[in-house]
Amino acid sequence: MAFVTFDIKKLKLNFDYLNNLFAEHNIKWSIVTKVLSGNKMFLTELLKLDINQVCDSRVTNLKTIKAIKPEVETIYIKPPAKRSIAGVVKYADISLNTELETIKMLSEEAQKQNKIHKIIIMLELGELREGVKSEDFVDFYESVFNLKNIEVIGLGANLNCLYGVLPNRDKLLNLSLYQQIIEAKFNKKLPYVSGGSSVTIPLIFQKLLPEGINHFRVGETLFLGTDVYNDVPLEQMSNNIFMLYSEIIELIEKPIVPEGSLGTNLEGDTFTFETEDIGQTSIRAIIDIGLLDVEIKHLEFVDKEITIAGASSDVIVIDLGENKKGYKVGDLIEFKLDYMGTLRIINSKYVDKRIKN
Repeated sequence: MAFVTFDIKKLKLNFDYLNNLFAEHNIKWSIVTKVLSGNKMFLTELLKLDINQVCDSRVTNLKTIKAIKPEVETIYIKPPAKRSIAGVVKYADISLNTELETIKMLSEEAQKQNKIHKIIIMLELGELREGVKSEDFVDFYESVFNLKNIEVIGLGANLNCLYGVLPNRDKLLNLSLYQQIIEAKFNKKLPYVSGGSSVTIPLIFQKLLPEGINHFRVGETLFLGTDVYNDVPLEQMSNNIFMLYSEIIELIEKPIVPEGSLGTNLEGDTFTFETEDIGQTSIRAIIDIGLLDVEIKHLEFVDKEITIAGASSDVIVIDLGENKKGYKVGDLIEFKLDYMGTLRIINSKYVDKRIKN
């Protein structure tokens, strides 16, 4: 059975690095846990760290987090659906919001549960995902700030996730400006300006982050050690907290070019082959993960001499060439994963999860 490892020693190194970085710049930060897909074993190890606040986009994951560490503050990081309102109020101390009717429902549910539910109102900064338009923001805030059992604690923005719009100083200054406008107009304090995420971290290094941005929501950089802005690893951090291992279940020398008329495969792809490859062979192996578990474009072989020949729902076929390293049936093939690869693998119930160190 294929398995993924979670290296908690490297996790702590990455956590300490980011924790110190944010502390030096008077920034609070929340860990986005959605890459862990609610895995109780992984979450338990994560929450052993000195973590005060976590974010997730699934109510069931927040429920698991609260069961492990009830005192940790939780944030629901997408606009709540109507059918999720009760769970959001119960398991999320804070939620990110953009719809007036939704906030009214949160208010009603918070009264039922006798709780104060905190919200951060999201501002549209050009990514065209969630966010109230800037010209509507002041009126929107006025409509919600006096709702019962609702406490507006800040404003925020999301960038890079949908179209890849990158944060810059001007966009984040605009976010900070709206905090000042709201505070001046309504004499209300908004302690959070949540404009930071993994992609915003390089602005700290470049000294381009406006002082008003005081809250970050970080997942990828913590778990993968990546500079998301430039799509490169950060040298100061570990880039292999998660590693995937898949077992060779067949290893046979076979032709490079398939025999017979070619149609489309299960993904609808049509293949062509070079004429000079006809009659040539290579050592091919089948490993025990497939497209049901992960897309192959999100996998990176540790052994750079191995290539992928193809994949189906349950298996991946790899090309070992002349097999100079002597792989055999039962051996493990090791992979690094990007963010989406990690997300898919951990979410797969067919891939075993293991703790390392």
